[in-house]
Amino acid sequence: MSRLMHVSSGPYAPPEPVRVLTATSADGATLHVEVHGPEDAPAVVLAHGWTCSTAFWAAQIRDLAADHRVIAYDQRGHGRSPASPACTIDGLADDLEAVLKATLAPGEKAVIAGHSMGGMTVMASATRPAFREHAAAVLLCSTGSSRLVAESTVVPLRPGRLRTWLTRNILGARAPLGPVTPLARRILKYATMGPGSAPHMVEACARIVHACPRKVRHAWSNVLDLLDLDHGVRELRVPTVVVVGTADRLTPPVHARSLVAALPNCVDSTELPGLGHMTPVEAPDLVTGRIRDLVTTYATIKEGA
Repeated sequence: MSRLMHVSSGPYAPPEPVRVLTATSADGATLHVEVHGPEDAPAVVLAHGWTCSTAFWAAQIRDLAADHRVIAYDQRGHGRSPASPACTIDGLADDLEAVLKATLAPGEKAVIAGHSMGGMTVMASATRPAFREHAAAVLLCSTGSSRLVAESTVVPLRPGRLRTWLTRNILGARAPLGPVTPLARRILKYATMGPGSAPHMVEACARIVHACPRKVRHAWSNVLDLLDLDHGVRELRVPTVVVVGTADRLTPPVHARSLVAALPNCVDSTELPGLGHMTPVEAPDLVTGRIRDLVTTYATIKEGA
């Protein structure tokens, strides 16, 4: 299955970047990076989640690129970034550092938004020198720092060993997802989106998720199963906004509430009624608005611009 399967028209069709570059991570892994919008505009960096790609941020890129320099990259093994045997949380932090170094001038600040595994990438990077140099503020969408499998409500059972075991095996399944069929859309909508999600939103998410190679999906599911970034949350000292959907089954609101309680500088949090895990797709205007507000309040354009 094509790794680049996505919708070709409408608000969730990926815009064409102004330029494309390759960032090289600490272990030599290469990352596909896109830059959208004016070069002299305030910078925004977007980190997508597990099984997604830069296409996941299409609505945000389309809006923000009018007056921001939007930097989006494919996590290793996702989208156009080659798979790497080094699937680790430290690897994710290395990758974000590499992207920041490759796209931002020394001392230049950016708002960094992370969805799901992208938010975990931000937490893992909290103590990294490049992150501290470049992060002006952070948006965490639909994410958590620990106990991801135990707290997931994808399996409609009471919390406990059976639910955790079933969830682990479902999310970590090695089987290919196959083509995007009506049944596949219903399954994806149930697991990742709110019940009121419009068909075109479900279609966009299904095409992106189904394009992720099954080996990559399985490898990263093992990493997320063992995730513990509670220490990273406490080190994330820049102004941070947290967004979650009340119908999120993958990272339920309990995670967002824990983040809000632990973050040193949480400036706002929002629980979106009836929305699921795919908040940037399900509530594109709200997520984009949060990013714009953070840029206006905390970010500056690079020196000499």
